[in-house]
Amino acid sequence: MRKAYKYRIYPAGREEAIMQETLNTCRILYNASLSARKDTYEQRQESLNYYAQANTLKELKREDIWLPRVYAQVLQDVLKRIDKAFQNFFRRVKQGEKPGYPRYKGYDRYDSFTYPQSGFKLTGKKLVLSKIGTIKIKLHRPIPTEAKIKTCTIKREADQWYVVFSVELPEPEKVNHTINKPIGIDVGIKELATLSTGEKIHNPKWLRTSERKLAKEQRRLSRKKKGSVNRKKQKLVVQRTHRKIKNQRSDFLHKVSDKLVKTYNFIVFEDLKITHMVKNRFLSKSIFDASWNQLVSLTSYKAEWAGKIVELVNPKGTSQECSSCGEVVPKTLAVRVHKCPHCGLIMDRDENAAKNILARSKYSVPQDLREFTPVEILNRVSMKQDAIAL
Repeated sequence: MRKAYKYRIYPAGREEAIMQETLNTCRILYNASLSARKDTYEQRQESLNYYAQANTLKELKREDIWLPRVYAQVLQDVLKRIDKAFQNFFRRVKQGEKPGYPRYKGYDRYDSFTYPQSGFKLTGKKLVLSKIGTIKIKLHRPIPTEAKIKTCTIKREADQWYVVFSVELPEPEKVNHTINKPIGIDVGIKELATLSTGEKIHNPKWLRTSERKLAKEQRRLSRKKKGSVNRKKQKLVVQRTHRKIKNQRSDFLHKVSDKLVKTYNFIVFEDLKITHMVKNRFLSKSIFDASWNQLVSLTSYKAEWAGKIVELVNPKGTSQECSSCGEVVPKTLAVRVHKCPHCGLIMDRDENAAKNILARSKYSVPQDLREFTPVEILNRVSMKQDAIAL
């Protein structure tokens, strides 16, 4: 199982200058590789792959004085990035999605480089990077002794630097938890999440609360002369503001997902198509601010690590359907209370949706919370599929 561990690093002046130089060299190589692929196709109708470009790397290092200053595997990883960008482009074309041709990277658009196999070493409170030097690192949490570090990524965020270790851990032991705490979760904007038990998780709206401050700093930035030192300073202020909002949101979602996994052992979310929902210009900013997808992603990997289950179900009509009798009760977004004329059920709209989400689980966990282990549930699913096949 793969996990990532992110730590803050504190490079000295010399090391930071080399890291900035490394980022710039990688960015220039990325843009040159993109140009080479584009020109080759336009001139000869041929496509370059990673191996064709990697074979020319030695020759490029002889001609350029900057490339030899960067560790060889870091340069190879840059070529793998551009190759992956084109693979994703062709995949989107085949699937009929918006293609999104790979773009050139400006100074602020390329902020990380990776040591994919070697060239780095962690010794105590120091991180040793090949062709860069020794850097102080703050290990706020230990890496497990059984973990094997696979890659090391150096990342720049405004005026701060971080290292991200991708580690390989043994698969967690499968634990047969008793499924006696299932929960359905309906995500929203006013409330981040409403549980099928009726509990609500408040949405802090980090972007909305910092909107006025952010707008003020952006106006100041727009008044600065391009290329001036003052503009560079103000740009850093705006970047710090964005970083704080991102960190606040990430910290909150980590705490919420952690609580959900510790409290429940069977969690059901809606399988929402966020890319379609954000096309609504009135709700897009609030949807991005809520970060539903990040909440589901964090909960899923933590549940897998804890031996618990997370499932995504079809979201169609969960708010319109009555959780008691199953009849469809049409209502607009402005109607916040579900009132069923068929069975008389009156309930909060989101709680009703959360109950429907739980009921749509393919594992068919009963509403009376009868106890089943994951093995028993999977057996029930298998029997159900066999019955349908017959």
